[in-house]
Amino acid sequence: MKLPLVSSQNSLYSIDNSGGNRYEPKSVLEIRRSPPSPITGNSSELNSFDHNTNLLLSSEDNFEDGMINQFEEWDSDSLMRELGLYDDSSKSAYPLDLPDLPSFFHSDFQTLNPYSNQNVFDLMSQHDDGNEFDFRDELILLAECVETQSFQLAQVILARLNQRLRSPIGRPIQRAAFYFKEAIQCLLTGLTRSFQTCTSYEIVQVIKSHKMFSTVSPIPLFSSFTANQAILDAVDGAMNVHVIDFDIGFGGQWASFLKAVAEKAEARKVNPPAVRITAVVSEEYQPESRLIKNNLHQFSSDLNLRFEMDFVSIRAFEYASFKSIKFMNGEKTAVLLSPTIFRRVGSGFVSDLRLISPNVVVYVDAELNGYAVPSFRQTVINGLKLYTATLESLEAANVVGGVGGGEWLKSIEMFVLLPKITATVEYGGRNLTSWREAFDMAGMRAVGMSRFAESQAECLVRRVQVRGFHVVKQQTEMVLCWHDRPLVATSAWTC
Repeated sequence: MKLPLVSSQNSLYSIDNSGGNRYEPKSVLEIRRSPPSPITGNSSELNSFDHNTNLLLSSEDNFEDGMINQFEEWDSDSLMRELGLYDDSSKSAYPLDLPDLPSFFHSDFQTLNPYSNQNVFDLMSQHDDGNEFDFRDELILLAECVETQSFQLAQVILARLNQRLRSPIGRPIQRAAFYFKEAIQCLLTGLTRSFQTCTSYEIVQVIKSHKMFSTVSPIPLFSSFTANQAILDAVDGAMNVHVIDFDIGFGGQWASFLKAVAEKAEARKVNPPAVRITAVVSEEYQPESRLIKNNLHQFSSDLNLRFEMDFVSIRAFEYASFKSIKFMNGEKTAVLLSPTIFRRVGSGFVSDLRLISPNVVVYVDAELNGYAVPSFRQTVINGLKLYTATLESLEAANVVGGVGGGEWLKSIEMFVLLPKITATVEYGGRNLTSWREAFDMAGMRAVGMSRFAESQAECLVRRVQVRGFHVVKQQTEMVLCWHDRPLVATSAWTC
């Protein structure tokens, strides 16, 4: 099967001996979808202090196992044919829908650099006091150069960083700095990153990486559980439930949600409600979307739940807002948001929430001011702190569990964390309205999380064998922290 590539002015191709096009990645960012070394070692089942925590773990595991098994039963060609994405000489797959770069990201450094007539090493000496820079300081200086359009100096700093940070090894701060350096370099060079239609094997590796992340870290499970519980509290007693998800990922969190709905109805000896999920996704997400829909339908069928699932493209939502989504009378509606949708379409859609009168809007913030800050420099500083803390917590889990000799950690970094870092850098420093400002302007008010949700989140964190994680309640938000550093926050709102 031929893997189509998106062409660009900067050639990313080399010709192999057979005369065909062979892609050679120029940075780690361009191999995000390449399969890593297989994950080795078996991680033991983590115990829970509570039935609901076990429910969350077991249902998501069963769902993800089903997706993996279904992918592994298909070869790459049959998967693409099944999804209508098979490529031949007259067809091309959907390209990666990347946003335009800010106006100051150009590869023509000499033209845009106000100091273009000066020697680059003279420029460097103006910023160097003779002491050897720490790579963190150099990374921040690089971000400043991007912000001030001092691109010639940025090239020099990048050359130094490329010597000091040649690969994602070393301490957590070094690995985090490496990924940020790679993301910034991709923007500065203006390279168009290529998109390859994913083989079933590659997508399996992504799913396994996300599953391993959920196994060794409470971060994804905290996000899923707090969001699910806020929605369950808001739609309790409804016979028709509609959830609009703007960041569905691989959909595993909805397996635990469906199971909780079924068990609550069984305990009350009533018929379970009909559940409908609308996911707003990118166009290139078609293979994952098909598998998510099939597996959730099968999962809900096993639970004897009435279930429907629809997908709406981000482009359609950007054009028509909530008019692109189907609504039915008598439904209780919940909306799940994350920073992703604000980056893709801006914050204007928040004012339209009043038109659909949702029972609850849940915001899961896994970036904690990683975007919508006034400067590109501050974006990099905030992101470096956040992902260093995340990597430190994962390393601590590796020391305690000794899982897979670190191979699983590399897989998580490549397939889970790196795409997040890339998105943070791509949108850093843009003039975006923060989600809090958007909520305030739309007249939304925080409703807080239930005491039950708080206690269960604490149980979820206690099951982790690694010391350092704890839950903090800040006003109406529930925040998961690693020591003194917040990692993710969940809040619930109404119009």
